[in-house]
Order: sequence, then structure tokens, then C-alpha cells
Amino acid sequence: MKKKIFFIMAVTVMSFSNAQNISDGLRYSLDDSYGSARYNALSGAFGSLGGDLSAMSINPAGSAIFLNTSASISVSANDFENSTSYFNTNTKGIITDVNLNQAGAVFVFNNPSETSKLKKFSLGINYQSSRNYDDELYIFGDSNASVDQFFLAQAQGIPLDLLQLQSGESVSDLYAFLGENEGVFAQNAFLGYQGFIIDPLDPNDPSNTDYVSTIAPGTFHQEYAYITEGANNKFTINFATQLSSNFFLGINLNSHSIDYRQSSFLFEANNNIGSSVDQIGFENNLTVDGVGFSAQIGAIAKLTENFRLGLSLDTPTWYEISEETSQRLETRVIDDGNSSFVDVDPRVINIYENYQITTPGKVTASASYIFGTQGLISFDYSYKDYSAINFETGYNSFTDSSYFNDLNDAIENSLNGVSTFRLGGEYRINNLSLRGGLRYEESPYQNEITVGDLSGFSLGMGYNFGNYNFDISYARAEQDRKQRLYDIGLTNEASINTITTNIALSVGFKF
Repeated sequence: MKKKIFFIMAVTVMSFSNAQNISDGLRYSLDDSYGSARYNALSGAFGSLGGDLSAMSINPAGSAIFLNTSASISVSANDFENSTSYFNTNTKGIITDVNLNQAGAVFVFNNPSETSKLKKFSLGINYQSSRNYDDELYIFGDSNASVDQFFLAQAQGIPLDLLQLQSGESVSDLYAFLGENEGVFAQNAFLGYQGFIIDPLDPNDPSNTDYVSTIAPGTFHQEYAYITEGANNKFTINFATQLSSNFFLGINLNSHSIDYRQSSFLFEANNNIGSSVDQIGFENNLTVDGVGFSAQIGAIAKLTENFRLGLSLDTPTWYEISEETSQRLETRVIDDGNSSFVDVDPRVINIYENYQITTPGKVTASASYIFGTQGLISFDYSYKDYSAINFETGYNSFTDSSYFNDLNDAIENSLNGVSTFRLGGEYRINNLSLRGGLRYEESPYQNEITVGDLSGFSLGMGYNFGNYNFDISYARAEQDRKQRLYDIGLTNEASINTITTNIALSVGFKF
């Protein structure tokens, strides 16, 4: 039996989409302000400054600012605190992790000719975490709606004989068959039927397509856990040059990798008179892997010895995404006063056809003023249009693209362009540098409620020992949002306040 299940897990390839939504598009499009400690301390306001490995991620011309071949490595401790409110019940979840934030080097080649306009060129390589997906969210409360609506909504229209086990057929067999031939809705309907959450309106008609819930209306105690982990990482190859004494140009070629794991579990209990099921445990798991490519071009101009302007353009990022899912349902069924547990565990991994997503490009304009050896102040403005997120079927897909067309229309009608403002400053006392920054990012949603505006600040300090330097930073950001338990049926929303803190440590070297 184990060998048979393993075989099913290995070959259950589904041509139907895994019900991607707007949140999936945003997940792969949003960037965080992760980088070196100096970069984080100035809230990422480095578009016209350069001279930092992480600054290349904003403006590729920044590597030509380096005077010497240099390298740096950064690690960070991240803390994610979610405070949720669900039907007047407040819950808090906190997770902390430590990650490699950044590692890279830039090689500077000076032109010995004093008459040439080409003063130097640089070659840089850098690894940087664009977004950290590690998070834990807990939602508790007493709701007036049950998860039965999730199963009921997807069962309507599906013939009863598709949900019933035939002679010699296992739960794994039929669940896999439905995934390959009917799609996600049929699989969820199957779970609800086998878990006795829904019943056919006419149980004697194999062609019945109408269903009712076995759970009576009333109050439902719900405990929902939503745990994610992984990261979106970027590896950059950079080329830059200094033309004359005051103009710098650069280009980045970026390779992106997505590693995302999501697990949700809902426990629901009720004491409603007339309910045939009084407890439900529903688990869903998602694994996402993706690879992508993007490019950037940028320029920095020294208008005076102290004043600089920067401009950079990020192309869209083109991703190829693969997904796998698994599910499990457990219910407690009441029959003539007796209770028994029903475990519907298909032990099947759904492997979906790859799909493509294009995340929007970005334009960044920057300005900075250098106060000699005393310090600096820097400002970055960037614009990114999230309504341009676009889903497409994979190159070799046989799936109808109509679902993605509808999703792209929904994205265009729900999301908008976002302005981001970053301000940073640094004050130097001999070899000691004191730093700070502010960050503000508009909501990507037109309603500004589903996800609110993000605001944050940062602090830091560093010490230059000559051939090497040590830096530390602290950054804090806060954002409110709404989260549905499910996109279908049970669409109750929880209000969430998220506070993210990041402490980064960096060591830099000059050669």
C-alpha cells in the first residue's frame, strides 16, 4: 500500500490552476529593505550614493563609486509580530529567525590614462535577500459562519457519482483522479463529502449536483494557524563605469529564486443543535519554487562636489513558478448520540503545471548631499505599478488561460501604482558613523484597506578600521492589513497589525 501511495504522489500532475489570487501576485512582487547594515540604517536611501554593495540593488551605477576593490557580508535577525483581531478576540504571534542577508564583492579597475574620459570600471557580484517569507499568524474567535460553506460552495454542480468511492477504489485513488481530471473544486467537494460535512440533496441520484450542509447554523469557535517560511533571493552581476569625473553608469543582470512554504490549519467546533458534525480540522499545504530574471540600468551624476542625482530603471521580473499542494480533513461525526472521528487523508501531493508571472518594473529617482567628511543626507523616490502584475500559462501548458485572464483583470481593477519614499542620513565623528532613516510606502490596493500603507524608521552605527569596517543597524516597519481565512465560502476577515524589526550586522573589507 505504501508503494502505491508513493506512486500516486509522484505522478499526480494537474493541468488545472491552483486557484492563484491577487495575494500570490503581490507576494512575488513586493520587496523589503534588506541589505547591508549601512544600507538598512539609511532605510535603503542609496540611489545616488553608491559605495555600498547593497546600493547596487537600487542603482547599478553605485558600484563605480567605490575607490577600491571591496567585499562585505551581512547577517540579520528578523522579528515578525502579528496582532490579530477576529470577532473581538485578540491574538498575537511572534517569530524570530536569523539569515544571511547579503554577501558580495566589487572589483575596481582604474584607468591609468589621465587623458581618457573612462576613469575606471567595476565588476560586482552580490547576493541579497529581497523578501523574507518567514511568518506565523494565529486567528482565534467565535464566528457566525462555518467552514462548511467552503466545501458547499465548491460542491455545487459536481455530480454525486464523482464524489463516491467505487468498489476497490481508495480515497487516494479518487482524490488523485479528481485532481487530474476535474480540478481543485472537485477535490475540495470530495473532502467535504467524505468528511460528512455536506450531503447530496438527492442521495439516490448519481447525477445529483445540489448539496446541503450537515452543520446547523449558530456559533462556531475557530482557531486558525497560518505559517509561512522561505525567501525571495536575488543574485546580481553588475557592470559599471565612471565617465569623466562626475558621471557614472551601470547595469545589473539579476537572477531571482523563490522558495516558499505555506501551511494553514483550521480547527472549528460547534454545539449547535442539529449539527451532524461538531468538530473539523482542515489542513492545507503549499510549496512554491520559482526562478526569474530581471535587469536594471542606472546613472549617477555629481552636479557639484557635494550634490548628486541618481536615476535607475528596473525592468519587470519574469518568473517561472511551480507549485505543489496537499490536504487533509478530520471531522467528528455525531450519530444517534455517539461520536466518531473520520480522517480523510488522501496522502497525495498535487503537482501543478508550471505557470509564469511577470512582476512590475520600477523607476527610482534619488538625490543626496555630501557634507565633506562630516556626513550626508539622501532621499529616494520610487514608483511601481502593481496593477501590471500578469499571470500566464507555462510554455508547454495545456490549461485554458481564461482563468488567468480573469485574474489579470481583477488585479488591474484592485491594485494601483505605489510611491515609496526613503530618507537617510549619516553623521561622522572621526571613524565613527551614526545613521538613521525613514521609510514610507503606499498601499498597493486601491481600497487601501486590504493592505494599508507601510511606515518605518531605522537607526545604525559603524566604525571604520581602515582596511575593514563593522556596521550594525536596527529597522522597524509597521503595516495593517485584512486577511480572509479562505477565498471561497468562509470569507471572514481578520484585522492584522504587523510589526517587523530587523537587526543587521555587516563586516566590510577593502583590498
